[in-house]
Amino acid sequence: MAQTPSPARQAFGDIAPALADYTDAVLFGDVWKRPNLSPRDRSLVTIASLISLYRHNELPFHLKRALDNGVTKDEIIETITHLAFYGGWPVANTALPIARKVFEDAGA
Repeated sequence: MAQTPSPARQAFGDIAPALADYTDAVLFGDVWKRPNLSPRDRSLVTIASLISLYRHNELPFHLKRALDNGVTKDEIIETITHLAFYGGWPVANTALPIARKVFEDAGA
């Protein structure tokens, strides 16, 4: 039975296979599994970073991952609200429709 390609392999493995390998092996195979932060906490840190830095291409994937890691819809919305004060209203206003779509797609 064929193994389903990782999200990195699906997104850019055809053009940058080495980057997909590093993403799978180092980022998700090592960094995300380190013991000092739970996957849930890593998800909160990651979505806050992506929102603050306007990295919206990766945001839907990580919002879904946050939900899968136990972060609630209300916690995500509160994080976005909090970021409005530290990152600015535009980052929050830009993140909200992305979050809405992820929540709708996830049935959250």
